Amino acid sequence: IFMSPANVHVNLYPVSGLIKYSQYHKGLYLVAWHPKSSTENERHSIVLENTHGAVLVKQIAGALAKRICNYAQTGKQVNQNEEMGFIKFGSRVDLLLPIHAKINVNLNDKVKGGVTTIATF
Repeated sequence: IFMSPANVHVNLYPVSGLIKYSQYHKGLYLVAWHPKSSTENERHSIVLENTHGAVLVKQIAGALAKRICNYAQTGKQVNQNEEMGFIKFGSRVDLLLPIHAKINVNLNDKVKGGVTTIATF
């Protein structure tokens, strides 16, 4: 999910679940749409687990975004659409979903936090 500097950069939990992993990773500041930004840029990774499986969420800083704020605490139970944190200026969020998830959006769709249903289980 790419966010331009004109978008709201508040990130919400995509599913309810238990936070099993929460880790900040130092990195580069490539443009957020660059294919390597998922692995090379500054990012914060979170794994949420519930009865449907595990979901990996990556908040990824872009060329302008030099700061990720994340509120996740390992072991905490969270609810879908609660605020997870935010990324300042242009950025990106990657969702890695279980294989059985039904994707409800298409490439280049504009999505809105708390409104657009990305996938269902």
